[in-house]
Parts: sequence; structure tokens; C-alpha cells
Amino acid sequence: MKNIVLARVDDRLIHGEVVSVWTPSLNVNRIIVVDDEVAADKFNKRVIKALAPNGVKVNVYGTEKGADILQRDSKDPNERVMILTKTITYDRMADMGLKLSDVNLGGMGLRGERTPFIKNVACSPDEITSIKNLRAKGVHVYYQLVPEQQVIEVDGYLNE
Repeated sequence: MKNIVLARVDDRLIHGEVVSVWTPSLNVNRIIVVDDEVAADKFNKRVIKALAPNGVKVNVYGTEKGADILQRDSKDPNERVMILTKTITYDRMADMGLKLSDVNLGGMGLRGERTPFIKNVACSPDEITSIKNLRAKGVHVYYQLVPEQQVIEVDGYLNE
């Protein structure tokens, strides 16, 4: 399996916080974006790749291919992977066999059926169910906007 140093949910995917804070603080050298819509859009994929920090390889996959790729061993023993998704796709990927210890909730804005959940995170009822499913599978799910901020556990917010 890949050496996953961060699995993050963030609507913005690659943006300032990811480029200037998360990537250097975790010594990330590969970002894997898992999103069915972005993977199907050649222009959007080019934009995402162009936003990456220098020296960081970026791949964009749909959910099924992303889960498969992430389960493969790295060819580079020094590879440090950050996974980025726009939604809580990790529940589906876990059902496909991807083993994760942690999922970080970053910026998830209000849209569609999403309502405020915690800090900068809004979730739809389906996303709350996905978080609960991940927790039931033993995955630590937490909110942390940037590494310098305190981790906020989501468990206390799930039944509110």
C-alpha cells in the first residue's frame, strides 16, 4: 500500500493551505486527487496538476481507480502521499479495500443538502452517514484546517 501521510476532504482540492502548509509540513512528494468529476474533465485535471507545488507529482483518478492505485505498493520507498477528495469518498474506498487510519476534514462548504457541522465543515446527511461508517470501521475522523491548529474530534458532533 502507498505511504499515505494525509487523507483529507477539502472542496478546493489543491489550494493555498495544501500547497504552503500541509505539503511542506508532511514532506509530501505525491498528491493523489480522487474525484469522479475531476477525473472525467481533462481541462480540470490540467488545472489541478498546474496548482501543485514544485517537485510534487499529482495524479487524478476516479474513485474505483484511486482505491486500486492507493492499495498498490509504492515503487519509491521515500514516497509520501497526500490524498485529496471533495467529499467523504473514503467510505466507498474503504469498502473497496483501502485501509486508512485517519481522515482529515478540511474546508467543506455549504452547498446542496449540506448544513453546518463543525467549524469550516458542512455535511449532507449522506456525508454524516459516511463519517459514521468510517468511525465504525475504526478510522479516526477529525477536523483540522492546518497542522498548527488543534485537532477537533468529530465524534461529539455526530449525534447532535
